[in-house]
Amino acid sequence: MIFISDKAKERVINLMEEKNLSPAEFFLRVSVQSGGCSGLSYKMDFENELKPKDQEFEDKGIKIVTDLKSFLYLVNTTLEFSDGLNGKGFYFNNPNASRSCACGESFSV
Repeated sequence: MIFISDKAKERVINLMEEKNLSPAEFFLRVSVQSGGCSGLSYKMDFENELKPKDQEFEDKGIKIVTDLKSFLYLVNTTLEFSDGLNGKGFYFNNPNASRSCACGESFSV
């Protein structure tokens, strides 16, 4: 399962509204790709088409989709959002990461 915090949920809903995307038609795709200063990096986008072997989850009313390969790195991860003084944006609380970079955008296992 992939989880989403209350703050991240609010921000996702706001972004969808800004882009005129219907939560009934679009979902949040989260994936992992090679790159970043720690070796692997997170990627997020809104999509409306499922791909073969996609893993689908719903938490707090938000549909989250990931490919099978990315799910192996993301299992039990929580998408968080910070709007504090130390930085603003999404970040991942990933229990599978053994190391992550200071910006929180990449990790290694």
